[in-house]
Amino acid sequence: MAALYDRIGIDYANLRKPDARIAEQLDAALGDAESVLNVGAGTGSYEPAGREVTALEPSAEMIAQRPADAAPVVQGHAEALPFADDSFDAVMAVLSIHHWSDKAKGLAEMRRVARSRVMLLTYDPDFRGQWQAKYWPDLVGLDDGAMPQMAFFEEHLGPMQIEPVMVPHDCTDGFLYAYWRRPEAYLDPRIRKGSSSFWLIDGVEEGVERLRADLESGEWARDNARLLTSDSADMGYRLVTAEIG
Repeated sequence: MAALYDRIGIDYANLRKPDARIAEQLDAALGDAESVLNVGAGTGSYEPAGREVTALEPSAEMIAQRPADAAPVVQGHAEALPFADDSFDAVMAVLSIHHWSDKAKGLAEMRRVARSRVMLLTYDPDFRGQWQAKYWPDLVGLDDGAMPQMAFFEEHLGPMQIEPVMVPHDCTDGFLYAYWRRPEAYLDPRIRKGSSSFWLIDGVEEGVERLRADLESGEWARDNARLLTSDSADMGYRLVTAEIG
């Protein structure tokens, strides 16, 4: 997957700007952790301020886009963290686990190097509230195959808390379902480029044309009228937190 992001990661930092409201929820979930490892850190989104952060990222392209003042980064993979046991107060991963080749091993590694807490922002593949599946039905199968179910986290992390992460209607982070109230954004190939999912499914352009037609006819607005008056929405994103020890 590092090779994929070496190809598609161009301009990623501009497309995936962390949303302050989501960042606040993630920071709160880290509790009093002073030292934090960010696994699959990308360009540094959601790395908390005021803590001693170390980043781990496999893609050279993503590392190159990290700001000069970002946390120090180590090139490596979740499945083989190059750190000793109990090296960090907390270990976090933000929309990263679906890229790991061995998710169970990656979670075991997170537990191994964490002294007190493991935290992940992920997506619940059982969620079925995304209108985007009407236009790109392969997204559902992709989520089912790539995203672990919530029970998988409990199996490998033990007792945990699960919180929904509501997506603001004007979310600044361009992850897959961020544009739930801005459907016209999906017509823009630059916006789609910011999500790896559109690189992994078939029929992208056909779905774009179906969406374009429904926007022009007003069908999308009729089908999704309830969303047009919502400030935030549950789009299936979940914050998983497990206490270690």
